[in-house]
Amino acid sequence: MIIELRNSEMASMAASSIAAPSSVNKGRLSSLFLSPPDRLPHRNACFLPLKKLRSSSAVPLAKTDAGLAFSPLPPGNRSFLPTAGLSTRVLGFSLSSQLVRRRPIERLVVKAAAAYEEEGHLEAAAKSFGERFPALVTGFFFFTWYCLNVIFNILNKKVYNYFPYPYFVSVVHLLVGVVYCLGSWSVGLPKRAPINKELLLVLTPVAFCHALGHVMSNVSFAAVAVSFTHTIKALEPFFSAAASQFVLGHQIPLSLWLSLMPVVLGVSMASLTELSFNWTGFISAMISNISFTYRSIYSKKAMTGMDSTNVYAYISIIALFVCIPPAILIEGPKLMQHGFSDAIAKVGLVKFLSDLFWIGMFYHLYNQVATNTLERVAPLTHAVGNVLKRVFVIGFSIVIFGNKISTQTGIGTAIAIAGVAMYSLIKANMEEQKRKAAAEAPSS
Repeated sequence: MIIELRNSEMASMAASSIAAPSSVNKGRLSSLFLSPPDRLPHRNACFLPLKKLRSSSAVPLAKTDAGLAFSPLPPGNRSFLPTAGLSTRVLGFSLSSQLVRRRPIERLVVKAAAAYEEEGHLEAAAKSFGERFPALVTGFFFFTWYCLNVIFNILNKKVYNYFPYPYFVSVVHLLVGVVYCLGSWSVGLPKRAPINKELLLVLTPVAFCHALGHVMSNVSFAAVAVSFTHTIKALEPFFSAAASQFVLGHQIPLSLWLSLMPVVLGVSMASLTELSFNWTGFISAMISNISFTYRSIYSKKAMTGMDSTNVYAYISIIALFVCIPPAILIEGPKLMQHGFSDAIAKVGLVKFLSDLFWIGMFYHLYNQVATNTLERVAPLTHAVGNVLKRVFVIGFSIVIFGNKISTQTGIGTAIAIAGVAMYSLIKANMEEQKRKAAAEAPSS
């Protein structure tokens, strides 16, 4: 869209007007009107480029294919439009009280000018919500992770109240997750990473430890209160430090060992007075700690360059095949005799199947969101997040199930959680210092 200047006289007049707006002749400017580009009479007209409209009042005329040019008004009936809004800012020089011919195209000119006014905001608008508010998105990931974990623990414990078969339930957890992963692969979200024999051999030990730790956790959940299982599982950093020192040969600083003393003391205090204590729940939780410790060790050896979502999917598939045989051997006969029938008689077939499906779905989702969350934050934030998650789960389980705990159990749990927090902070700071030292080493 352009305003055409048809002869050299108007061109010289426009140029002089730009240089000295006060010398503009009212009679000559009254012949300006808006004209669409398809009505230009020849190619040698002078144009005022659209991109220059916003800059200043002293914009030189240039020849271009798209811009503003000036044209005398045709004879005949003339209706005029005040151009106060199109003065210095739009046409590049002051039209003051001059008038231009009203045409439909004028609205397009004004819209174009407004679009250029908004040009500075386009880049900010193009950014995604996560890029503009990263802290808010990360907080949402933490909140989702905690909520999914709490929902899983609550539903899981409620199922065990009428269906106490943790080996079979563990298989259901993994089965639902595997189906979810296969469905995601089928639609390319994410795209499945290829796997070969070498990768399979690397991931198998990780999956075996994952399966054992998962089953033992569920055995403990079925045997004792959820809060007590999580209190025992607070000892996991102790086993991790011991494995690093005596299995991998890594030297653990004295400060880390000292930070673990409150964890051991707190768990011991809580265990002595826990009303739901039994040896099955306690030993199963301890085996789970050891299994997850070795899972971490093998995971470091299984760095394959594959993204975490695909790694977790393959580990879940392998772990499912590991969990099926013991579930059949240990619980199969009981399930076939009265396990399924008793559960259906208590809650009905629809609720029974629905509960099994949702605990499997929430198990997979909370693990997946936990992985996505921890990829977004620094190790220190990761450590604090893990401690807060455990406090979150313990608190909600006590409220939901109304578990009565003694004063000593409460104090012991608090001491254990504080020790885990201290250990996690010290370890995270050490890892951060190592990372910075490694980053600065090449430049020094």
